[in-house]
Amino acid sequence: MQNEPAVRLTAVRRLYEVSARMGAGRSLAETLQAVVDGVVTGLGFGIAVLNLRQPDGKFEVIAVAGSPEAREALLGTVSSADIFDAEFAIADHWGRLRFVPHERLPEGEVIGWVPDVPVSDDPAAWHPLDALFAPLYSPDGELVGMLAVDLPEDQRRPGPIHRELLEIFATQAGLAIDKARLTDQLLAEKARLEASETTFRMVFEGAGNGMATIAFDGPEAGRILRVNDAFCRITGYAADQLVGERMLSFLREEEPAQTRQELEEVAASNGTYRFERVFTQPAGKAIWLGGTAAVVDQGAGQPRILLIQVDDVTARKDAERELRHHAAHDPLTGLPNRRLLQHRFASVLERTRETGRPGALLFCDLNHFKLVNDNYGHEAGDRALREIAGRLAAEVRHGDTVARLGGDEFAILAEDIADDALAALIARLESAVSQPLPNITVQVTTSVGTAPITPASTDLDTLLHQADQAMYTTKNRRP
Repeated sequence: MQNEPAVRLTAVRRLYEVSARMGAGRSLAETLQAVVDGVVTGLGFGIAVLNLRQPDGKFEVIAVAGSPEAREALLGTVSSADIFDAEFAIADHWGRLRFVPHERLPEGEVIGWVPDVPVSDDPAAWHPLDALFAPLYSPDGELVGMLAVDLPEDQRRPGPIHRELLEIFATQAGLAIDKARLTDQLLAEKARLEASETTFRMVFEGAGNGMATIAFDGPEAGRILRVNDAFCRITGYAADQLVGERMLSFLREEEPAQTRQELEEVAASNGTYRFERVFTQPAGKAIWLGGTAAVVDQGAGQPRILLIQVDDVTARKDAERELRHHAAHDPLTGLPNRRLLQHRFASVLERTRETGRPGALLFCDLNHFKLVNDNYGHEAGDRALREIAGRLAAEVRHGDTVARLGGDEFAILAEDIADDALAALIARLESAVSQPLPNITVQVTTSVGTAPITPASTDLDTLLHQADQAMYTTKNRRP
């Protein structure tokens, strides 16, 4: 049976991967399909159906993923505004999710499409008539759609972790759909700019998104021409501090020439350019701006301008960074986990093959640590592991990697090291671990085994096994 931390870590990885695919700046059609595709490819459900709420309150099936039969049967169908009321009246409330178990459905004809899958006698198994819904809301609480999922990958009714994952994803999907609707509206408005400057001005000034126009051609290219109130609010500058300044002076733009070329290509195709850039606010604080840009032709003899719309996406970027960190680090000690160790090993092995200079993989196992848990409890054991992890990290060289493999086992990846330098590193590690632990009388030590990293090395698992065996040889020599 998988333990909860492992399942939760897998869920976090999936959520990060799926959320990245939804992205920012997509059109509404792209976003809707990305939502259902993400549910099927990343969240562990066999079928996903998205009902988009129309202005008249009715629901239309706009996107289906996972089953060609379901897509053919459902895509384009329109239902009344109260289509879900009867089912939700008998549903279980899983946070914002609504689960309708098949045994509560009234007898009679089944409405809608039902997957043709075997029925299990296990009461916890997923039944073809079970239904799980995730309402999708905009940031102001408006219901924008309904996501229906079916056929969990383990063929069982989802547990708490997967419910939480789907609920978080539904929240992000609602925000993405709302953003995509606004993006579509802005793109449609852009097509009418030449015909109606008045309309443009109203949309520009009244938009909730930050908007700006920037000179695209001529000697003033790159200078800000106009900004709306939302752009000032997001960036922290007054309009007179922005207008006339070069946009690049506020951005962390690493390859401006490449950006210019990409914008020229977008202009030629009459499309939009999607971007995310670091913007520096007045006090020096850096924020992430995400949005779209379109090159607008103002007519014969007139220079082109760049119309951009932006949002502050710093919170999302921070969340993505946190998700990436969780996916690559041990949750207890904060050290790299096996996944990140594998990634760094690949780089070390490549450089070793280029230089011919060997490195080493060290396997550290703690001695007597079980007595800490037995005598002081697991909470004290966790504190001790964090303390030991910090000691190991403090004794390695800059560039070395200390990773926790699980339990009381650690691995150290050391590049370009051998003989006396390796022996000195092992001695430092053994000395650091053997120091008394705070408020614990048990003396914990470590046994270290090593395996050389040479140009002939192949994979991490083989070296870990070799270092593990060497560690046991060292441990058995102890008195």
